[in-house]
Amino acid sequence: MISKNQIKFIQSLHSKKNRDQEELFIIEGVKLVNEFLLTSLFEIHSVYGTLDFINKNKHIIDKSKTIINEISEEELKKISLQSSPNQILAVIKANMPKLNTVLLNSAINLFLDDIRDPGNLGTIIRIADWFGIKQIICSPTSTELFNPKTLQASMGAVLRVNVVYMEFDELKKELKDVSIYGAVLNGQNIYLSALQNGLIVIGNEANGISENTLKQITHPITIPAATNNGSESLNAANACGMICSEFFRQLNFK
Repeated sequence: MISKNQIKFIQSLHSKKNRDQEELFIIEGVKLVNEFLLTSLFEIHSVYGTLDFINKNKHIIDKSKTIINEISEEELKKISLQSSPNQILAVIKANMPKLNTVLLNSAINLFLDDIRDPGNLGTIIRIADWFGIKQIICSPTSTELFNPKTLQASMGAVLRVNVVYMEFDELKKELKDVSIYGAVLNGQNIYLSALQNGLIVIGNEANGISENTLKQITHPITIPAATNNGSESLNAANACGMICSEFFRQLNFK
């Protein structure tokens, strides 16, 4: 059972303002919640699941030593953000990671300059995880890490990628002789470029990389398009995936 006050409180976390105020966020779905239950990166506040979930996931529940509050399908619908909720919802204590400067100066890192779409951010986190990129730095104007759509799109990759928020000027102070690549329309063909570890900057979905950050780019790169194809640009997450793939290919399959 779940009380009316608990329902009201969880529903309040659907709003970013309340998530920030309470320092809590919501995750949903069997796969994502199970991954969070088995990690020590985030503290579990509370978990609400159907009897079906409890019966089928006893091994994970026992291993995580987490108390699951049993609720009905109807009660789950009241607290869920999804039109068809999947058996389980958890409230997690927000824990913002800190910049790893060793990683910043020794591996590939991503800087997301004003990425506004939560689906794009979640997808980029998943892409980074796929290609072994362990850290993403987001500008403060980028969308919220704990937006439910971001977390859902990341498919658990948020547990394996360090995501921090800071201004590019502050980040640059921590860089030590690191190449700064920028995804732009008039850069060098990425497939003809000799790539190395560095910082990859991905710009805003509509406006690209901001003017201030663009000035700091040392290696402008572009993904070539077919001649006269009519398209003006690529989706930010799609472009990021292609760029990360080429970096991974060159650095690992020489």
